[in-house]
Amino acid sequence: MSALTIRKAVKNDSQLILDFILQLAEYEKLAHEVVATQIQLEQALFASTPCAYVIIAELDNKPVGFALYFFNFSTFLAKPGLYLEDLFVVPEARGKKVGKALLIELAKIALDSDCGRFEWWVLDWNTSAIDFYRSIGAKGMDEWTVQRVDGDALVQLANSQYK
Repeated sequence: MSALTIRKAVKNDSQLILDFILQLAEYEKLAHEVVATQIQLEQALFASTPCAYVIIAELDNKPVGFALYFFNFSTFLAKPGLYLEDLFVVPEARGKKVGKALLIELAKIALDSDCGRFEWWVLDWNTSAIDFYRSIGAKGMDEWTVQRVDGDALVQLANSQYK
């Protein structure tokens, strides 16, 4: 039986984290959108006040997956929330409860941090992930749609006048 462990990422994991991000982007058919670098990840994840946090899953001391998360805030609950930005498990480790172990660890972090909720997005075509999420008690928030402003539109909005 394989030994599965979950640990907090350290600065020396920056290249590993980038590698996982690139593999996830390839899986999601979004590799062309990745511009992150190892240096940028180090600065964002391991600063004195990190923007986000990472946990690493290892099977027999070999890294096989990661989860990157950050805290947001619910005004309705007046509590923080834990938002899972990315979760990825290498193909050869899928079906070995690695994804579930990462989600369990994140749920523990959420409770330890007094979070009122734990949320994430999933691509609508990723039915195997959606089925898995439903099996652990997650529910779809179908009445909400994602909105995004980025790139030139973000710059244009920031430079707009509101008076």
